[in-house]
Amino acid sequence: MTLRVLPLALACLTALTVQAQGLRPSGGGAMRLPSAAGVLPPAGGAASAAVRQADYIVAVVNSEPITNNEVRQRAERVAQQLNGQGAAVPPHEQLAREVLERLILEKIQIQLAKDSGIKVDDFAVDQAEQNVARQNDMSVEEMHRRLAQDGVSPQRFRDDLRNQLLALRVREREVEARVRVSDLEVDQYLQEQKKDAAPGKEELNLGHILIKVAENASPDEVAQRQARAQQALDKLRSGGDFATLAREYSDAPDGPNGAVLGLRPADRYPELFVNAVRQVAVGDVVGPLRSPAGFHILKVVDKTHGGVPTVAVQNHARHILLRVGAGLSERQAAERLEELRQRVLRGQADFAALAREYSQDGSAKSGGDLGWAGPGRYVPEFEQALNALRPGEVSQPVVSRFGVHLIELLERREAKLTQREQRDMVRDQVREKKLDEAFTTWIQEARGRAYVEYRDAPQ
Repeated sequence: MTLRVLPLALACLTALTVQAQGLRPSGGGAMRLPSAAGVLPPAGGAASAAVRQADYIVAVVNSEPITNNEVRQRAERVAQQLNGQGAAVPPHEQLAREVLERLILEKIQIQLAKDSGIKVDDFAVDQAEQNVARQNDMSVEEMHRRLAQDGVSPQRFRDDLRNQLLALRVREREVEARVRVSDLEVDQYLQEQKKDAAPGKEELNLGHILIKVAENASPDEVAQRQARAQQALDKLRSGGDFATLAREYSDAPDGPNGAVLGLRPADRYPELFVNAVRQVAVGDVVGPLRSPAGFHILKVVDKTHGGVPTVAVQNHARHILLRVGAGLSERQAAERLEELRQRVLRGQADFAALAREYSQDGSAKSGGDLGWAGPGRYVPEFEQALNALRPGEVSQPVVSRFGVHLIELLERREAKLTQREQRDMVRDQVREKKLDEAFTTWIQEARGRAYVEYRDAPQ
């Protein structure tokens, strides 16, 4: 069974390591790597005459080798993933060459991170590992067993996660500081969206609850699952909170916004969903709808023709931030925050008072209060932890590029966006696009500066 959704913004290397190990990258913001076409030397030569039994070096990157076994193992995992998705697998020689180039880019990023003094300690790797397991509805131990079936040891998986975090942090440090979005660019984007919005081309944002039904389920089992779906629908129609009921009932994996699927063109939703909500007003729910996967309940969060959301799920949160550095590691910061968390949970301290005393953030003077914010306003690690909370809950310590956070969710609501909030969401979309472009430019520049020596072709 393949593991799903990596819950980190490891955009730089998602396609390199995680996807190759059967973990689908999270949607949105994934960075695209430049193609290896025209970069690698032509295949052939003495090395391609026969498959070598012993390992050998296929390339050297700034004095660090890449071996044939590294390429072969990564290519095998990529091929397994493509097969699992029903996608065509390129010829072995082409796949090996593409994988080699991506390993070169990966190694360059990791070297740059280390040269810049960027470090990732074991606590951050622990958190990443736990997040992957949680998103796949299994324990870390069970995840290790699944990976072992594909020949991936726990240590190798942790090493891959550490490398991804290093690459992410160097990308944040070197690339994100370059990207700014002007008001003019926001205006241009809005004008383009209006111009491109074809008459009748609707965009939808749907909340989704799935009650799975096994393919070989008996009639009694189907009836039981349908009754469960109807029970969830009845609670919704009686005023129940959609996000809370989705966590209680839904078998669908959480996306970046929980059970809300996000604004997208109607033709990117299943026809079953589109037909069911065509005459439904924003805020209403429909279902249960039967599909081969099971029973679906949908909530119409938003409908628009202009490409800009008019409604969004917003969170009101506060946090305590400890910055890490030479005198404080991520693990030490997390231990301090866990002590504060236990004091809050035992009723011995008020979260806001602790934030004013300990938080190393501009929000400290207001008790860590961050106000209301919609999707995309926080870094992915923070936002994912926030979306997993219920109002009144306090997270465990969360690592981000800013340090280590303790987060409390105060309230959650569905709100009609003001014009300013709409512009903020558009600004985030434009920035994400510019980040893609800036990353592509940066990695090409880094590739050009690196010393890369090709040896014998991979097999």
